[in-house]
Amino acid sequence: MLVRMTTNADTAASAATPAPADGKARRRRAPAGAAVLREDVTEAIRAAVFAELASVGYARMSIEGIARRAGVGKTAVYRRWRSKLHLVLDLVSAVAVQGLPAPDTGSLEGDLRLLYEVTSRALRHPVAGQIIPDLQAEAARNPEIADAMQRALKEGQQSVSSGIVASAVARGEIREGVDVELALDLMSGPLYWRAVVVRGPKVPKGYLASLARATAAALKAL
Repeated sequence: MLVRMTTNADTAASAATPAPADGKARRRRAPAGAAVLREDVTEAIRAAVFAELASVGYARMSIEGIARRAGVGKTAVYRRWRSKLHLVLDLVSAVAVQGLPAPDTGSLEGDLRLLYEVTSRALRHPVAGQIIPDLQAEAARNPEIADAMQRALKEGQQSVSSGIVASAVARGEIREGVDVELALDLMSGPLYWRAVVVRGPKVPKGYLASLARATAAALKAL
């Protein structure tokens, strides 16, 4: 059954305006600009988008399906985004902004191990496992999605990885003037290869520790 349209779900609740002391009627001032959008509704829509992407993929995803899953009317979605493309681009860009926590263990190998553990958990999440390959396929056909995916998968990781390299240089574990781009490729490539290309099962026991040790050695040899 279609979810009831909630035309006023996103506007702030209207409170009765008390009469002024002088007894003269006074009109309540309307909020400037667009109606206030409820954040809880926005978050419900965002969660519904991730669930829909994981369930049916981008091509079959619809505003109607998103609204139904979020428990709102289509108008609530269209107040925030013009289309499903703009909705997905906004969410993917938000992921890039959030980024990853910056490790600070005091050693290059320790920082790499923590980075790999966090990244591996994120990439193994069932939703991410469905969404990333699907959006990559769409990116091959849509330059806007391709650009957003590049930011989401590169910029967040790049910021953290650059910080790890800078800290290692400051500690004397990596030489100054190291090729940062090559260093980032060495650090970020293996897990994305396993998660996005190979799409294998959970990483073997001890794999992340071995990867961190090998990558640290490779970076020190640059």
